[in-house]
Amino acid sequence: MNIKKQKELKVIYIINITLFIAFLFFPIIRLFIASFNIDGSVGLGNYLNVIKSKGFLLALKNSIVISIVSALISTTLGFLLAYTINYTNLHKNYKKLIKVLALIPMLLPTLTYGFAIIYSFGKQGLLTKIFNVKFFEIYGFNGLLLGYVIYTLPISFLLILNTMNYIDKKFIVVSKLMKDNIFKTFYQTVLRPLLGTFAISIVQCFFLCFTDYGIPASIGGKYEVVSTILYNEMLGSTPNLGQGSVVAIMMLIPSILSILLLKYLEKFNIRYNKISNVELSKNKIRDIFLAILSASIIIIMVSIFLVIIIIPFIEEWPYKIKFTLDNIKYVLMDNNLVSVYKNSIIVSFGTAILGTLISYGCALITARSNLNSKLKLSIDSIALITNTVPGMVIGVSYMLIFSGSFLQNTFILIILCNIVHFFSTPYLMMKTTLEKLNNSWETTASLMGDNWIKTIVRILTPNMKTTILEVFSYYFVHSMVTVSAIIFIAGAKTMVLTTKIKELQYYTKFKEVFILSIFILLTNLIVKMILNYCSLLKTMS
Repeated sequence: MNIKKQKELKVIYIINITLFIAFLFFPIIRLFIASFNIDGSVGLGNYLNVIKSKGFLLALKNSIVISIVSALISTTLGFLLAYTINYTNLHKNYKKLIKVLALIPMLLPTLTYGFAIIYSFGKQGLLTKIFNVKFFEIYGFNGLLLGYVIYTLPISFLLILNTMNYIDKKFIVVSKLMKDNIFKTFYQTVLRPLLGTFAISIVQCFFLCFTDYGIPASIGGKYEVVSTILYNEMLGSTPNLGQGSVVAIMMLIPSILSILLLKYLEKFNIRYNKISNVELSKNKIRDIFLAILSASIIIIMVSIFLVIIIIPFIEEWPYKIKFTLDNIKYVLMDNNLVSVYKNSIIVSFGTAILGTLISYGCALITARSNLNSKLKLSIDSIALITNTVPGMVIGVSYMLIFSGSFLQNTFILIILCNIVHFFSTPYLMMKTTLEKLNNSWETTASLMGDNWIKTIVRILTPNMKTTILEVFSYYFVHSMVTVSAIIFIAGAKTMVLTTKIKELQYYTKFKEVFILSIFILLTNLIVKMILNYCSLLKTMS
């Protein structure tokens, strides 16, 4: 290994580890200390007050119950959609449509989900009007359950679909030759290889529901959950930083359990030495049944979001159902709303560019270097931690530590918050791709006289182009839709679309909410289409 290369990698390591110490570990430690602060003295008073509070214990119970139920439903539905794609002979275009539509919720902020449910299933909702029936009480458990399932279904679907792609289908043939019954074949060849992924999906979905603020903020009603308590403690009419810090620390408990569970569940992953191309048996009943079932899931999900597109073009729902462009014109003429949109673009591009560079640098250390294994383990550990630390906890810790500093209410703080919050997945994407590339490329380039920087720019990066674009897309989209962390650190001049939507909710300006949501959706779609086109050009070249 070239000594100069080792030095360059060590510099990259020091820069990245310093970043995470300053913007992940130090803020959380500061939050932990604040939770013991009682009017300048140290004690357990804040913890005792929170635990004794009936509201907190009830909210904790509510959060656990709704999160478990939502995670189980999302994992079941995610499996059905993934199974339809991998184990049926349906037309490939139909399967592509499922993939595209199932991921639409990821392009919208969770705050919007609640408003979409209100305008779909409320007393004057679009679907309520069409079918002339009130389906369910939207505020409280029912509305939260629907919102959480929509929110976590794409994540569960992607997890299960990715694992299914690596299941060797030849074992279905083997099982049939051994004259196993249909249920045993299904369990041994499909369910058994997915058990680890099912567990991971449930853990991930539970965690996402438990820590989400956007959905309960809009349709939680009297069914209070932990995330709303944290928001009220920190930004309510009478902020209590001490007890708010305790609630934030308590939200870290599922993070610790998630880290332990995810590490334990890794041993259940089944890896095949070779994936065989096996033609699936023809079964029209199976295909028709799953086609109808998957279509039903997608139609229900997409129909809820139709109101986002329809309502802004109606003069006054439901009293003046007349097409108009005035609502759109009003938003476009509002310099404040346009400025907020520009802020979101700045933050998302800044996060995507800097986040991609940091993820790439960290992945180079763990996948393409001979640095100490402990140094590599530290980066892997950071990825695991950032995957489970709630965004609200990061936001609250930033609010405590950076208030009054030169970073308060700045774009750079929001960008760094997003990079830390979403680091895990981009890093793992980069690392996985780098591990698959030929290990001798750097050695060959060195023998030909190229320095390490040239090797990265001329050899590794071109072969990483598709993954780099995917990572850029991931950071951009998630920065456009996130609200849980930045709601605590965005100021008047750095307000982004999601925090503006929260403000508009307070003033019940739902038309503006939907129009801004359309801006977010269209922006994410355009960016993803451009990046996919660039990736396609790379594949064809």
